[in-house]
Amino acid sequence: MKKIVLSVFLLTTLLLSACGQSKPSSEINVEMTDFAFTPNQYTVPAGEQITLHAHHDGLVEHDFVIMKLNTDVGGHFNEDDLVNVYWQIKIQPGDSQTVTFTAPDQPGTYQIVCGMAGHVEAGMVGKLEVMVQ
Repeated sequence: MKKIVLSVFLLTTLLLSACGQSKPSSEINVEMTDFAFTPNQYTVPAGEQITLHAHHDGLVEHDFVIMKLNTDVGGHFNEDDLVNVYWQIKIQPGDSQTVTFTAPDQPGTYQIVCGMAGHVEAGMVGKLEVMVQ
């Protein structure tokens, strides 16, 4: 009986914590390394002001580029992708920055990439989920 109660408690806790992860937040905390965003998925409220806290722990310059809705850079980021950039910031190695931007009004999944040559190919990509609250 104790095992059943414990199992139900653990399952309930797991489900509640999973639900909490998808709640939109007006703050994004990202750690940049060579070559990853940690975490690499974010959920924000549509049309709201978002504060991005970025810390760059890598050795080369990185970008945090949010692409427009329904655009995907594919296997690599190049000059043709610049017209599809919604918002971006460049960060130098060892720097930390706190900046704000307005989240897109349209709900959906937006691709995040590092626009530096070869970084998408190395796996430096993520997702921004924009939700209506």
